[in-house]
Amino acid sequence: STGSVPGPCDPEDLLDGVVFGAKYLGSTQLQSEKNPSTNARMAQAQEAVDRIKAPEGESQPMTEVDLFISTQRIKVLSADTQEAMMDHALQMISYIADIGNIVVLMARRKPASRKSADSPASSAEPPKKCWMICHVFFSEDAQIIAQAIGQAFGVTYQQFLHTNGIKATDLKPGEYSDYLGTQELFNGDLVHFSRSENIREVCISKKPGEILGLAIVESGWGSILPTVVVANLLHGGPAERSGELSIGDRIMSVNGTSLVGLPITTCQSIIRDLKNLSIIKLSIVHCPPVTMAIIKRPDAKYQLGFSVEDGIICSLMRGGIAERGGIRVGHRIIEINGQSVVATPHEKIIDILSNAVGEIHLKTMPTSTYRLLTGLDQPVFL
Repeated sequence: STGSVPGPCDPEDLLDGVVFGAKYLGSTQLQSEKNPSTNARMAQAQEAVDRIKAPEGESQPMTEVDLFISTQRIKVLSADTQEAMMDHALQMISYIADIGNIVVLMARRKPASRKSADSPASSAEPPKKCWMICHVFFSEDAQIIAQAIGQAFGVTYQQFLHTNGIKATDLKPGEYSDYLGTQELFNGDLVHFSRSENIREVCISKKPGEILGLAIVESGWGSILPTVVVANLLHGGPAERSGELSIGDRIMSVNGTSLVGLPITTCQSIIRDLKNLSIIKLSIVHCPPVTMAIIKRPDAKYQLGFSVEDGIICSLMRGGIAERGGIRVGHRIIEINGQSVVATPHEKIIDILSNAVGEIHLKTMPTSTYRLLTGLDQPVFL
């Protein structure tokens, strides 16, 4: 029942556990909302790295470790002594991010068990904030490690379906996230994708030999369910004619094959292989392609806290007003306060931003999607 979950590992191996070598850089604690947005999680992961990683040119203390990943637990073992330095139940892992060669593993701290001395009123109210412990690792295989953990979540989900004799399509809206809630898993992303009302089944009919007519890009780092995004639709192609797909939609599976956590090239070849079929079933999660960020800047003396190069956000200041407003690194600015800046020269964009105060509304989208939509990159239609 687990064979269908894609990723870098053999799903059966994840039941017993797989081991990756890595270098452990350190851990830090952050206070977090219970269900933060993906943006907030990405910012937290980056903050953990900024706290722990030594500045360029300074020596970085590191410990050689083995990262043990299974559908049950994630453990960090000292490579020398094999004693467990950390041990987390999989459902306590809230987030996994790979940033270059760095892996950030975020786990919730178990709340101190409150005895029934508490009045019923207070225990009924779940705490609004929780402490996260963030472990930071260095590895050439950072992306593969992140994908393997994503895959472990996927196998756990398949097991949950199998154990309970449920077909994914029969899961009532919210059932899996309710189940995870009882398992204390607070993960906005996972909850968004596991809520069945967010997943749509779409059927596209086409002539055998005709391509589906869509271009895809990666969803970007920071997704616990890394998957592919529809970046463009071929004019007059089957996907566009169906009227069922929009740019920005995430494709979870095609004809029952899950694309979650797979490298983009693998996803492309899976879609290419459907060329001779006449009916394609897609599971999609509808996500608007444009991200809205709102920066509250009381006065021009407040630094905006991000830098822009050719209209693309290339860095963010930790804890600044831009980060709090939901600005994402690697996104292209499309609009500032309702005014399109797609054709605006760099200097003018900087000028508009420097002088903007009050509530600044920015629309942004992943640069890869933007380049396809504006014809800077030729889309490869599948």
